[in-house]
Amino acid sequence: MEIKMKLKLQVMAGLVILSACSGKTETRNAEEYVANDAGIEAKGTAADPIAVGEALVKSNDCNTCHHKTNTVIGPAHLKVAEKYEFTEANVKLLAAKIMKGGSGVWGQIPMAAHVDLTEEEAESMARYVLSLDGEKEH
Repeated sequence: MEIKMKLKLQVMAGLVILSACSGKTETRNAEEYVANDAGIEAKGTAADPIAVGEALVKSNDCNTCHHKTNTVIGPAHLKVAEKYEFTEANVKLLAAKIMKGGSGVWGQIPMAAHVDLTEEEAESMARYVLSLDGEKEH
């Protein structure tokens, strides 16, 4: 009986977290992401993909579950940067995870899919996250 109750609580907690991570919200973590001095150029011009990614992370619901340096519901973005080498293959891998969601790499709590993002936007977000440990793309 006790195992059933624990399982029910885990499922309910997962659903609450999933619903919190899937909608856009104005809630922010205590540490805000600092805007990149490079700024973002007008759409249609060549912009720094890392600066674009930073702006997209700030303007989407990422901060609901992720923090730049601290683990919240999902891993800290810095921990992601430390785990994955900054390569084109990992940019594409993480962009796919951002767009499709997933679970199992950082625990059993699922990350919601972000189907409203384009592949280019998700790749810019991945590049920003992968740049946080100071590594350059290679």
